[in-house]
Amino acid sequence: LNEHKDNCTKKAAALTVCRKKAAEKLEARICSELRDLSMPSVRFKVSVEPMESVLGFDKTGADEVRFLISANAGMELGRISKIASGGELSRIMLAMKTAFSDNDPIETMVFDEIDTGVSGVAAQRVGEKMSDLSRGKQVLCITHLPQIAAMADVHFIIEKSSTDDMTIPDIHKVAEEESLAELARLLGS
Repeated sequence: LNEHKDNCTKKAAALTVCRKKAAEKLEARICSELRDLSMPSVRFKVSVEPMESVLGFDKTGADEVRFLISANAGMELGRISKIASGGELSRIMLAMKTAFSDNDPIETMVFDEIDTGVSGVAAQRVGEKMSDLSRGKQVLCITHLPQIAAMADVHFIIEKSSTDDMTIPDIHKVAEEESLAELARLLGS
């Protein structure tokens, strides 16, 4: 048992070294992606700390890995869930998806209302980033913002109708000539 424990401890230590090297690269990539998404003062950190357990490791190694962020200048680093606003969360998720996309074998990405809390220039940048992603993957996006919808190759409209006891969703492809009218409708709402 001691021999196996020593072996696991050595392998966990080697994994920690790899994680710390990868963390540096990931930090730089995600910060770059977030700056592209109108977050110029962002700091992103991958915290790799020793795990607190009786053995000092488990099936995932010997580390507690956390993503920390400071979205604004002068703010302390903290957990994403505690620090980020709705719009920042949307952009952080998009930055992470973009950073991981090169090594992700999944060919389709779905974004459901990535525009939450985002407007203006940031929305334009989100649309551009998703357009860039679509060059290597199929990207499906549900959005209410014309800046994002304008980047799409194809548009669909999802509508719901109701009867007394049932809601019925309907989706239909928008003909190319109708796309401009639909984008104008989004601009007006």
